[in-house]
Amino acid sequence: MNKIFSLPISSNRIYGLDILRALAIIFVLIQHGKFLAPSYLHSKFDWFYLDGVSVFFVLSGFLIGDILLKTFNEANISKSILFNFWIRRWFRTLPNYFFILSVLILLNFLFREGFVLQDKLKYYFFSQNLFYPHPNFFPEAWSLSVEEWFYLLIPICLYVSIKFFKLSSSKAFLMVAFSIILGATLFRFSTFISIDTITGKEWELLFRKQVFTRMDSLMFGLIGAYFSQNYKKVWLKYKLVFFILGIMFLFFMKISEQVLLSDSWFKSIFLFSVESIGVLLLLPFFCELKSGKGVLYKILTFISLISYSLYLIHLSLVQVYIVRPISNFLFEFNLNWYLFLSIRYLAYFGISIFISFFLFKYLEIPIMNLRDKIKF
Repeated sequence: MNKIFSLPISSNRIYGLDILRALAIIFVLIQHGKFLAPSYLHSKFDWFYLDGVSVFFVLSGFLIGDILLKTFNEANISKSILFNFWIRRWFRTLPNYFFILSVLILLNFLFREGFVLQDKLKYYFFSQNLFYPHPNFFPEAWSLSVEEWFYLLIPICLYVSIKFFKLSSSKAFLMVAFSIILGATLFRFSTFISIDTITGKEWELLFRKQVFTRMDSLMFGLIGAYFSQNYKKVWLKYKLVFFILGIMFLFFMKISEQVLLSDSWFKSIFLFSVESIGVLLLLPFFCELKSGKGVLYKILTFISLISYSLYLIHLSLVQVYIVRPISNFLFEFNLNWYLFLSIRYLAYFGISIFISFFLFKYLEIPIMNLRDKIKF
């Protein structure tokens, strides 16, 4: 039994980054879990989490940026190096995503009247929210599109900058990162001035959940990778100062997100950037937490390991197709309202973690092992 529920933990893992990753997915689960509570409590839920996706974006940009910097510094840049990077990334992200996407399409086809398959095919190419609002189907997939386009476009931009414009890898990284930050900011600005009145839903779809309005969040992680490699003494010396500043930034952003109206210029144009800077400032401190011990260490590492699977299944699969039928079943017993809500909420968390564990162990791990065996 212990072998079934055990997970391999690499000695190379950085515990501090596992903490950030675990917190990010917990924030996402809390955010989406509010829909299981009465509507009058939704606004109260909003005070108990940060934007977990922004944390994921900056962390992903930092880790992938670190890989790309080392790769571009250590080898003569070639197309084969780019293809190797893409294949390794796609082995890591696509199988799990395609599996869950296909399961959701099948479930919707079988149980949702009027479900149309044709417009869902764009999800297989991550084109559903490039320049336009993300559809209602599989809503959490919006951030995966941002990630996949980042994996595809950034190495190409770096390759072109180095090969054709003869920039050093360091200069290419900074140029690409700042160019995309500027481009995304201008894109949000042009969208903002083209709309007379912005509702909360429009803010979500037009500013928060499009590929080219959020690509800059990953660029802040890329800048973090650059500074961690090229200015490591400063990166480490002021890690506590950066940490305090990061917490202040994120606290300010949380207040701003709650009190500013959706048609506020700051909320629509700059909030994501400042939020990403706040996460970036936390990285020096957490990068130095190399290992941990005790129950909390095991829990956070476990949650971090299954975080990708958790993100994929917690809302469209677990809430809609598992927790909702359970709720309907429990409702027949006329339970105390608070007991009913508690059971439903715990079921949401418990079932999500349970399924994610098996998805990680029996799909993600075997595919990653296969990836490591194949020579590209």
